[in-house]
Amino acid sequence: MNTFKRNDGEKRIAVLRLELDYELATLYDAMKENDDQKKRRCKQKLERLRQEMLHLEA
Repeated sequence: MNTFKRNDGEKRIAVLRLELDYELATLYDAMKENDDQKKRRCKQKLERLRQEMLHLEA
């Protein structure tokens, strides 16, 4: 059972890394466009992804 959970967690971490990269690129675009609302949404999503990553890596 623990092996299954570990493999599942490792797969989710890989997906999270992709999501983080995408969201960072989106944030960069928002910064170039000086779009404060888009920057705020990106930062909120990045924080949620960071929290999930920390939870999975613990």
